[in-house]
Amino acid sequence: MLDLLARDASAVEFERPVVDARTAGRPPVEIDALERAKQVALGVREQLQAHRRREAELAALFQTASDLAALNSVDEVLVAIVRRARTLLGRDIAYLCLNDDERGDTYMRVTDGSVSAEFQAVRLPLGGGLGGLVAQQGVPIASADYFNDHRFRHLGTIDSAVHSEGLVSILGVPLKLGAQVIGVLFAADRRRRAFSRDEVALLSSLAAHAAVALDNARLLAETRSALISLEQANASLREQSQDIELAVIAHDRLAELVLRGGGVAEVAAELADVLGGTVELQGPAEMSNPLAANQSSVPVATGSELLGRLVLTRADQARPADLRVLERGAVVTALLLLFNRHLAEIANRGRRDLLEDMLTGSVTEIDEIRARAVDLDADLTGDLVVLACAVPRHRVDSEQAAAFYAGRRRGLSARVDGHVVLLVPGTDPGAAAREAVTALARVLGGPVTAAGERVAVGPSRVAELGRAHRSARQALAAMLALGREGQGATTADLGFIGVLLSAGDSGRQFVQDVLGPVAEYDAARGSDLAATLDAWFGQGGHLGRTAATLHVHPNTVGQRLSRVATLLGDDWSAPERALQLQLALQLRKLLPGA
Repeated sequence: MLDLLARDASAVEFERPVVDARTAGRPPVEIDALERAKQVALGVREQLQAHRRREAELAALFQTASDLAALNSVDEVLVAIVRRARTLLGRDIAYLCLNDDERGDTYMRVTDGSVSAEFQAVRLPLGGGLGGLVAQQGVPIASADYFNDHRFRHLGTIDSAVHSEGLVSILGVPLKLGAQVIGVLFAADRRRRAFSRDEVALLSSLAAHAAVALDNARLLAETRSALISLEQANASLREQSQDIELAVIAHDRLAELVLRGGGVAEVAAELADVLGGTVELQGPAEMSNPLAANQSSVPVATGSELLGRLVLTRADQARPADLRVLERGAVVTALLLLFNRHLAEIANRGRRDLLEDMLTGSVTEIDEIRARAVDLDADLTGDLVVLACAVPRHRVDSEQAAAFYAGRRRGLSARVDGHVVLLVPGTDPGAAAREAVTALARVLGGPVTAAGERVAVGPSRVAELGRAHRSARQALAAMLALGREGQGATTADLGFIGVLLSAGDSGRQFVQDVLGPVAEYDAARGSDLAATLDAWFGQGGHLGRTAATLHVHPNTVGQRLSRVATLLGDDWSAPERALQLQLALQLRKLLPGA
């Protein structure tokens, strides 16, 4: 018997000594002794096998614990638990359910060996089915025949899922952390098979290890999340510290710049140095231009008025802190622009008052004019050019733009009878007019028309200014009537029209001599023969086009021209008379009272 035990013989071999003794005819006493020895030996053999099996299970549990401890994520822990449970118990399928505290039930989390999608998605109410009862009571429950076991409440959804998987015998043990059940670990077969006490103990031990490992994985995930949050918080604090330092530097440098009397250009330079790029102040007219990919901008505004924008250009994208510094610079820029505008308005008011006094004759003393000009930094000592300008009507800032233009040239500006008047140093009125047209049109974003006249040096400077101003206004009116909008010119540039304009009363007399009978006829009868003549010449003497221009019948035009022939003579359309009539019609538009 000892030899059989030593070589781990099978249970059948323990019968041979008893059989041999009976065959040899040994006494009944010896046979009974051998029978008792056999039973003892079989008992010892079974205990040795149980010890070996337990050692193997413990080794497997230790290996399981080691494997679970090495896992990092919750998903890896759950998959390892279920796979090891199926392997250790040698069952067809193993699966794990976790409790859902918010919904108050248990849901399928991981399966190993499952083939049914319905089974893999099932949820178990607490107290429903075998697993629900385990989750509710927190104790292991085994069933060799699930569908005929009435210890737990059968539900249609659960039984359907179990049937779709083909399960017959099921063992479920709770996953517990202290007294709290967090889930259920199952092992199941697709045939009727009882579960031994050792299997229940083994699965329970595995579940205990699994619960701890699962909680460790959860704690590890929470710790990692906390570390990530802490690192993010530290990075945010470092960034905030850098942002605060950047804001303090920008504030100190901008404050120092303002205190020492710096201007808008210096603000842009300081911002560029602090932010590491280039900073440009763009006016309202440039704000419609799209920004490049490496550019950022903030508006420069005060109240509802938009003064422009600051544009930052650098290789990398601007951070929110950079934009806040740029916004601080925009506030300083707006204040400087308003301050400069206020100073300019004071100076412009003085320049406007002096020019108006000179044009109206309110001041005539040369010494007083020079003294006021010196205070305004205006140069009125040499040759001057007076410009009469027509500016875009929709621009309310035209007078301010003209004042800025005149101030840059140490001249004067004012608005007189709806027109902007400039008085600037110079000797060439044509060049001065064209330069003013180009500069003001660029600022105002629309056509500017200017007529210039020279103001000669002399003791009668004020009277000469009045004459030149009247001549410039007449030339401006002529330019607008002749369709020369957006140009700069002088009376001399207008040719024969300019000569007649400069003739003054002689021009009016010319109009009367040529058009007198027609004008008197229109005045007496309320007719419009002069307009008919103007349209007829404008359409090259074509009767039909003239009628279309006047919106009358061609016969009406013919009747009016017959009346003209009666008043002026039949030769009125001859080339020489026709030229005189066209000039007279043009002058009639330009000379008031003609």
